[in-house]
Amino acid sequence: MTIDVQKLKVEFIEKIERTGSVSSFRFRPEKRIDFLPGQFLQIFFDDEHIKNRSLNKYLSFSSAPERQYIEVTKRISDSSFSKRLLLLRKGDKVSIKAPMGSCIFEPSMPKLCFLAGGIGITPVISIIEHVALNSLKNDIRLIYSNRSDEDIAFKKELDAWSSQSSNIKVTFLVSDKKSQNIDLHKGFINKDLLTEFISDFCQRKFFIFGPPAMVEDMKNICYDIGCKNKNVCTENFIGY
Repeated sequence: MTIDVQKLKVEFIEKIERTGSVSSFRFRPEKRIDFLPGQFLQIFFDDEHIKNRSLNKYLSFSSAPERQYIEVTKRISDSSFSKRLLLLRKGDKVSIKAPMGSCIFEPSMPKLCFLAGGIGITPVISIIEHVALNSLKNDIRLIYSNRSDEDIAFKKELDAWSSQSSNIKVTFLVSDKKSQNIDLHKGFINKDLLTEFISDFCQRKFFIFGPPAMVEDMKNICYDIGCKNKNVCTENFIGY
């Protein structure tokens, strides 16, 4: 399926706080964007200088294509881009370029496993929401790693989707050993943990989203346990 990349205006609707440091931003596009779950867009706060990396950044869709709005989610920092996002008021219009990215969900994939770290959860949300809204039967496993309980974005949504569908299973992992939450697993994603939770890993398509170092480590682990190159798709999240 070929999708044309286009530049268009979107109207800001609302901001939703996901954690103390992560927020989602919803927009209404001037015309429908036919993106695929897992793709990303570019937001322009400097239309005159399209190569301005400080104000024009790439963000994944964190909403399913079926929604009437589009949503992106970002870890808020002191960057110029974050400040401009926070200054948005309902009705403000900005330019975006979309859709982009080839690390996408395809209905023909029977078994999938997502390895996500931190803000890397955003394209996974787009994919799982799409699967849930359409009652698809794809067998999905997600291992979602964060530093602490408070850093877990979209936990309510992920809990709801997994409780509503037996084919969606989520493992929350935190590196903070002081966490008292017995529903969360402690530690890091490693070879032993992966083979323990994903016993049929050889049958699955792996998607890895997160900071570059984490993505590289997870990719190597997948290869170490015997995953084929064609079954491992990666996306790096830089500059968050």
